[in-house]
Amino acid sequence: MILSASRRTDIPAFFSDWFYKRIEEGFFMVRNPMNVHRVSKISVSPQNVECFVFWTKNPSDDFITTLKKLDNLGYKYYFQFTITSYAQDIEKNVPHKKEIIEKFIKLSEQIGREKVIWRYDPIILTEKYNMKYHIKYFAWIAENLHNHTDKVIISFVDCYPKIKKRLTNGQIIELNEGQMKSLAENFKAIAQKYGLLIESCSEKINLDDIGIPHGHCIDGELINLICKKEFVHEKDKNQRKECGCVKSIDVGAYNTCMHNCAYCYALNNYNSLEQIKQNPSSPLLCSELTADDKVTDREVLKLEEKN
Repeated sequence: MILSASRRTDIPAFFSDWFYKRIEEGFFMVRNPMNVHRVSKISVSPQNVECFVFWTKNPSDDFITTLKKLDNLGYKYYFQFTITSYAQDIEKNVPHKKEIIEKFIKLSEQIGREKVIWRYDPIILTEKYNMKYHIKYFAWIAENLHNHTDKVIISFVDCYPKIKKRLTNGQIIELNEGQMKSLAENFKAIAQKYGLLIESCSEKINLDDIGIPHGHCIDGELINLICKKEFVHEKDKNQRKECGCVKSIDVGAYNTCMHNCAYCYALNNYNSLEQIKQNPSSPLLCSELTADDKVTDREVLKLEEKN
């Protein structure tokens, strides 16, 4: 079983105490986003979990330090770590990028560069954040990170109506295929200069001809490498057709991330620390069990190994 923590929120940034309490007690509870009173209980002993995949923009120092507890218990894990070029007009509560880069390097030096994947996504074009701007800052970040990661993953923003409305009052520039390929070619050249692999994430556009294959953010090959085993992986049918991720279970919750990024698909309303009420002892993230909830034990399906 692979657990994603989480596409829906930034657990390493905001919910360190809750996460490690769940590890201590040996289970997570997760609400079904389509039916909030259906709750899954997921056993997370080291025998049940082959790998955690953490998604973050700014993991807390406590979260990084306490990773040693996961190591001692025998859990395996890696990070999808987003560092973009946007200021706080787009990423409202994300600290200065120099601070984030220092955090990335600290994490990489602690757990190994192969376990920290740099994400430069989503790529948004506006009058301010134009192609020249992206190329300049992608190169600057690559220069700072290339000794501390093996790969960068890119994607172009999906202009859902709620996201388009948030982004500079709708003044977003939607790229055509030629412009996407032009920008991607520049990124490819920069990645190549610094010895980084580069992949795309859930993109309809095919960038194979310029040397950027479709990626696998929840990556079966990387998980096998980290675990030193040859597991058989299935594509995650709950993700978009273009998504290359293998099957996983997400333990996060929507509308709980306090980075308040304008492009976030998992956030309907901007949140503050005061609005997000979290009891670290609750088995549910930012929620409490009620009498109306129906809790079901989630079947634990260990990954099969190749014969």
